[in-house]
Amino acid sequence: MPSITIRNLDEETKQALRERAARNGRSMEEEARLLLSQLRDHDKKPEAIFASKAWSSPATAIANAQITADPNLDGKRILLIIGGGIAAYKCLDLIRRIRERGGKVRPVLTEAAQAFVTPLSVGAIAGDRVFSELFDRDDEHDIGHIRLSREADLLVVAPATADLMAKMAGGHANDLASTILMATNKPVLVAPAMNPAMWNHPATVRNRETLRHDGIRFVGPNAGEMAESGEAGTGRMAEPMEILSAIGGIISPDLKPLSGKRAIVTSGPTHEPIDPVRYIANRSSGKQGHAIAKALADAGAEVILVSGPVNIEAPRNVETIHVQTAREMQKMVETALPADIAVMVAAVADWRTENTADEKMKKQDGKGPASLRLTENPDILKELGHHGKRPKLLVGFAAETEKLAEHAKAKLERKGCDWILANDVSPSGGVMGGDSNTIRLFSKDSSETWSTMDKQSVARQLVNRIIEHFETETVTV
Repeated sequence: MPSITIRNLDEETKQALRERAARNGRSMEEEARLLLSQLRDHDKKPEAIFASKAWSSPATAIANAQITADPNLDGKRILLIIGGGIAAYKCLDLIRRIRERGGKVRPVLTEAAQAFVTPLSVGAIAGDRVFSELFDRDDEHDIGHIRLSREADLLVVAPATADLMAKMAGGHANDLASTILMATNKPVLVAPAMNPAMWNHPATVRNRETLRHDGIRFVGPNAGEMAESGEAGTGRMAEPMEILSAIGGIISPDLKPLSGKRAIVTSGPTHEPIDPVRYIANRSSGKQGHAIAKALADAGAEVILVSGPVNIEAPRNVETIHVQTAREMQKMVETALPADIAVMVAAVADWRTENTADEKMKKQDGKGPASLRLTENPDILKELGHHGKRPKLLVGFAAETEKLAEHAKAKLERKGCDWILANDVSPSGGVMGGDSNTIRLFSKDSSETWSTMDKQSVARQLVNRIIEHFETETVTV
């Protein structure tokens, strides 16, 4: 496809287009093509595209696409630690964007980072000296690594390589970057970037669990194509605008209503193996859970999404942990605690086979079907409801085919949660795997019925109720 050039856009429109493109992981050119194609779909005549109301006010049209708030970083000091990965080049854009919003950036380059970006280019864009040596004669006379770690309002590690994360988790301090991270008493935000196999390696999983428990905040990584040919998966560093949004959520906590809150969301089905080929599951698509995770992140929360096997992309700006079985989901939810909010949307299989066959179970002529001995799976919602680290707000879902109100109220009491969102999943409704939902919200004292709406709208309405809950809690205190 030939390239396109768009000239004479006002600054407001260019900024809105830039932010929308960054959020969606596309170039501005690709985003412009998409907007044009959407206008085209409404009317096939070219002249109607440019005469349309949407085209006459492109800044308004783009702004209506839920662009995240633009943080004011006036006077804020960011210590940016750049790790050694191909994504290091994105930090040049990140520095520029921070400075555009009034922030000050002091860069630290690891030795490996200097293979990807030069101190000269980083320093020129940052407008400050670049630091890289632990035993620098000019700086260490006043314990420079301590000073660097304390003078900033926030430390950002981008890209956070597997090696850097391992150093942080293990408490290593053998170079300037790791020593600063050990010495700091300020908040730390990391933007991981690595090959998907490295991101999913058990050592990295352990390290990020350790870092999360140490209070480290994460942004990304995203899913997509890797720099290596033929490689794809979760491991791409978050885009500069996503990192900027996360910075704003930490430094300017009033910017978004759930900034500073930590949320766990479960989504999708679980697959309980019968043998290497067959499993017990349900028809959950994960669309509702993933939409809720995204809406919570958009409202400023730090979100950990524990997802069963689904065929949809994980939301950006959300840490996603993929599992297969109910017991794996239980373990990952337990690991993600403590949290302020937990929304248990996953349709967890109630049962699993007592013993999983090592080989495929074969039909035997004349002997009928093989018998399966089933045992009950852990009740993740109930365990959270009675946990020593119970989230401040615990929300469950009840998928029912009959006696919806009766079953939902009983589940609310039995599970020990604050709210139950009940929906009718009878085959005629098309909720399982579909794009819309009809919700009844039950609390201990009341219930309310929501109109039928798409699952993204359900997610936004739920998040608005969560925001109201915490605002009321603050007033009460």
